[in-house]
Amino acid sequence: MIPLYSYRDNSCDPRKCTIKKLERAGLVKIVRKITQIPRNTLLLDPTAEQAVSPADRAVRSITALDCSWEVLDTGAVRSWRIRRALPFLVAANPVNFGRPFRLTSAEAIAATLVILGERTEAEEVMARFSWGARFFELNEEPLTLYAAAKDSAEVVAIQQTYIGEPGDDSPNGS
Repeated sequence: MIPLYSYRDNSCDPRKCTIKKLERAGLVKIVRKITQIPRNTLLLDPTAEQAVSPADRAVRSITALDCSWEVLDTGAVRSWRIRRALPFLVAANPVNFGRPFRLTSAEAIAATLVILGERTEAEEVMARFSWGARFFELNEEPLTLYAAAKDSAEVVAIQQTYIGEPGDDSPNGS
């Protein structure tokens, strides 16, 4: 089991917050200051230049940023040694169902776990949500391909098959 953390700034409704639900289940430890995030963690950051990939399997923990991006001190976050973005995936959560790149923090953590080869732990995370299994159904193919990639560059190349090449206006990239 990979230890899971989340930096949470209380900007969302705690009754709807997926991270709070995971904390109540004992699956995630919430930190309230950026300085409390473990320095050796894989930090999930959508502004990171590298995609998470199986090459990151040796990480000691995963931390999601569950906060308002408008107020996040991005300078402090950019100092992390292992910052990774997620590749193309589709949300299964009720608020953003079917929308690409609009994952909850729980979905982001679960996707990262699958890519790192920890499918059982990912399923345990998503089992807390009535729509959790649907996340894996919607993303089974890309998650399988990402998990088989060798590194971030290969993950990004696979992602292009879903979002098309830059400058390609066709919806399916062909």
